[in-house]
Amino acid sequence: MNVLLKSATIIDPKSEFHNQTQDILIENGAIVKISKSISNPKKHKEIKLDNLHVSQGWFDSSVSFGEPGYEERETLSNGLNTAARSGFTDVALNPETSPVIDCNSDISFIKSKAQNNIVNIHPIGALTKHSEGEGLAELFDMQTAGAVAFGDYKKSLGNANLMKIALQYSTNFDGLICAFPQDDCIASNGVMNEHVSSTKLGLKGIPNLAEELRITRDLYLLEYTGGRLHIPTISTAKSVELIREAKKNKLDITCSVAIHNLCFSDEVLREFETRFKVSPPLRTQNDIDALLEGLKDGTIDMVTSDHNPLNIELKDKEFDYAKEGTIGLESAFGALNSKFPVKSTVKILTKGKDRFSVNSSPINEGNKATLTLFDPDKKYTFSKENISSKSNNSIFINYELKGKVYGIINNNKLKLN
Repeated sequence: MNVLLKSATIIDPKSEFHNQTQDILIENGAIVKISKSISNPKKHKEIKLDNLHVSQGWFDSSVSFGEPGYEERETLSNGLNTAARSGFTDVALNPETSPVIDCNSDISFIKSKAQNNIVNIHPIGALTKHSEGEGLAELFDMQTAGAVAFGDYKKSLGNANLMKIALQYSTNFDGLICAFPQDDCIASNGVMNEHVSSTKLGLKGIPNLAEELRITRDLYLLEYTGGRLHIPTISTAKSVELIREAKKNKLDITCSVAIHNLCFSDEVLREFETRFKVSPPLRTQNDIDALLEGLKDGTIDMVTSDHNPLNIELKDKEFDYAKEGTIGLESAFGALNSKFPVKSTVKILTKGKDRFSVNSSPINEGNKATLTLFDPDKKYTFSKENISSKSNNSIFINYELKGKVYGIINNNKLKLN
């Protein structure tokens, strides 16, 4: 794949061309030359796009693609195509499958299905067998096959001793444990945030305490065992405080926040619209402000789209019985870029790579071309026409977004929208 990018503004603090508008010549998937003006005697494909910006390829630490088992929701091939169209060169895949990804051969299956794709897939193996919380899955074997972390998707491990053993065992091979922060006994049958809105609507609430209690427990376990812990999708102000304090105490802890938890409060649930039913639930504006502050000061390490395609049978029902989840890859950049300046947005979208053992490739001559191409200024209203996923359960429909993705370059391939 040979291509010449014309007049591209480079956003990459690790590049010597950061903040500069340059031509970029790519030959056989590698950056050969970066200069103000590059001629094209070999007649390579030229890309000239309005307000073209390029950055290192983006990474999402939590996506679900359904396959195997839930192909009616999404398939691996279309899921990876959606990621590419949304600007992501690397995604970490949750074990939200049937059967659950909990052994060496399951990881190998996922890796082989995604082989030679423009998007790199990084499977997350289940922490416990069948994600049932009873006994540990084959963690070391899965890591050998290519798993980058271990966690039961949207399931909290109630057995504190098993979490302790998982953290201790994983230190032998530098494994990363993901612990979903919710105490199910306290969350009980709650369907939204416990606050004024839940009382007005007559819906059972999930108190902040359910999340904060579980985080507190896991941080104490981490302090006792050592090990590496990642807490996905935190949602409350107190959770940010707890993790900030843990980092001051030098614990090996990271966390993420779902982009929709930064954009919507529980007040949007006035119409009982099930596309707003997510896990963790949408919280209050006070929580959103604390989450944004946590991102700015580095307490929160990364954002995720928490992309979870669900077919209409799971969402088009009474609010109490609808399944939690929203797709988010297609709207991720536009939503985040409407909250932060473009440089901060790009930093946040590339920051989680090190934690999940994903290679970074700065935009310098001689390096592999792993690039996202985008226009950070284009404003538009997100609609079903912008959805590439098989499922349409997007929380961002009719939401004003800022920033449009042009495509990606990765693995010696080019994908333009």
